[in-house]
Amino acid sequence: MKQPIAVLTGDIIASKRIKNQHALFERLDTCLGDLAARFDGRGERYRGDGFQLVLNDHAHALHAAVMLRAWLIMHSDDTQRWDARVAVAIGLDEWDRNVTPIRSSGPVFIESGRALDSLSQDQAHLRVVLTEQDRDSGLALLTRFVDELIDGWSIYSAEVVYWQLVAGESQQALGKRLGIRQPSVHKRLRAARWPLLSEYLNYVHEDMKARYSRVAS
Repeated sequence: MKQPIAVLTGDIIASKRIKNQHALFERLDTCLGDLAARFDGRGERYRGDGFQLVLNDHAHALHAAVMLRAWLIMHSDDTQRWDARVAVAIGLDEWDRNVTPIRSSGPVFIESGRALDSLSQDQAHLRVVLTEQDRDSGLALLTRFVDELIDGWSIYSAEVVYWQLVAGESQQALGKRLGIRQPSVHKRLRAARWPLLSEYLNYVHEDMKARYSRVAS
């Protein structure tokens, strides 16, 4: 039976230039596992620097994509930035949880792979496509702006955004978690353009819930 799912397909940017690939892949595996548990899905790394994440909680797909990139950036070392290209496809598909993502071949999986191929041909690092209904050019445009925003993050911006998405804490509590004062948390969130990012993620979340509840009905 078809149901709304999200498929995130990606790869590490310039992975061959990263010296400590073992640490990088350990971090990536940890993040994929955490996101799969949080958003009811399954993740898998393949061909070393490639990965795929399937989510039943399709409405949080962009949350997952942003968290994954934030996680990688915040764990970058002093000399090399870690980041990923992530192509997000959302739509109706059949997915057997017992089948690994890379062995699945439904339309959402295919569309996510195609979107990643298109990312490899330009300078963008984040893309979202819908497999049903209309191709939402407005959503694609908003995502381009968010992609540019993430590209400008420092390690500290990525860290504060990641934990804000994970814990949803007050700035005081977030400061205690990170070992910094509340004004520093505020400064880092502002540098990361958190209010705009938060609005975007909430908009996509509500839009995806509404779109696919209509399809299901």
